[in-house]
Formats: sequence, structure tokens, C-alpha cells
Amino acid sequence: MRYSADIVAGSLKVAESRVIADLLIQGLRKANWRDAIEKQNVLQAKNPATAIRIGRLVRKRLELMKPDLWRMIRDGTGDVATHAVLAAAVKHSYLLGDFMDLVVREQYKMFSDILPRRLWDDYLQDCRGRDPEMPEWKDVTKVKLGNVVYHILEQAGYLKNKQNLKLQAVHVAAPVVSYLEDNDEQYVLQCILISP
Repeated sequence: MRYSADIVAGSLKVAESRVIADLLIQGLRKANWRDAIEKQNVLQAKNPATAIRIGRLVRKRLELMKPDLWRMIRDGTGDVATHAVLAAAVKHSYLLGDFMDLVVREQYKMFSDILPRRLWDDYLQDCRGRDPEMPEWKDVTKVKLGNVVYHILEQAGYLKNKQNLKLQAVHVAAPVVSYLEDNDEQYVLQCILISP
């Protein structure tokens, strides 16, 4: 199955990703990890269930990458950390990556000023052709997924804001591009290097 709804658990979560990157760099064991997330509440979540959900999502994303990217997330400036987290999110979610590559890229190519929300609905219908095993999501889940993806695009700078959906040029941070090139992350590069 190519597409899953995992991304509904949260947008980029850059601040939380910095914390999780630090825990991964420290190489915490399972018991210490649980203690940090649940008891110490290092993610500053409202309750343990939220901390566990966000911690799991971010960890799944970051574990797909190498420690060099974790350090960029933990120690990098705003753009470097944001684009590094975006790279991990794209690698974790084909739903996000393919939307950027197939839909957002096309809007840039057509010199469109905006990214209409109807494109998300059209995209989800097209996904079934690429992945016949894709789950049948309820309408509310589809809306939530779209909200998360559009929020990620706003956080990463592709959208000026979620209200007017105005597209803007993004220059992905050079250290992130170098990491992706050095680690043969062609799919991720293709998905994030889409703006003119």
C-alpha cells in the first residue's frame, strides 16, 4: 500500500522534531525514551496520549533519515530545520510527497498564483489509480489530511498562508539539499525542489 493516513497525526512539528532528534542522537533505550516522552513530557504536550502520538509520528519520520539530518533539525536555523523536517515528512508519507510532486509542481509550471483546495479532492481520487489498495477514508479524514498537508506547505513556505492559498517561491536550504544528494534521496529531492 503506497498511501496511508499516518500524516493526519500532525503537521511538520518542527519544535517537537528538534526534541526527538536530540533523543535519537542520544540513543536512548526504550525505557528512557518512554520516561522522556510520557513522564518528563519533553514535548510539552497537554496529556500523555498526545505526547505518545506526536512522539511516535516524529520518530517514525526521523528514523528514516541519518544522524546528519537529525543534527540539522536539532541545531539548524529556522529554514534548515524546517526543510530537514519536511524532507523526513516527505520520505515518510507518499501522500504528501506525491501531492507536492504531481499537483503543486504543476501549479508552479502553469504560473498559478494559488493552490485551490479542490485540487486536494481531485488528487485523492487520482491516488486510487496509483494505489488500488488505498484505504477508503471517510470524508472527515480526507478533510483532515488535506488540512495537514496544506499546513505543512504553509510551514515550509510554499503557501503564504492557508487562508488565501497563495503560492510562493521556496529556496530549499542548501545543507538539506546537499544531505539529500549525498544520500541518494532522489524521490525526496524531486518532491521538494518544485518551485521556480
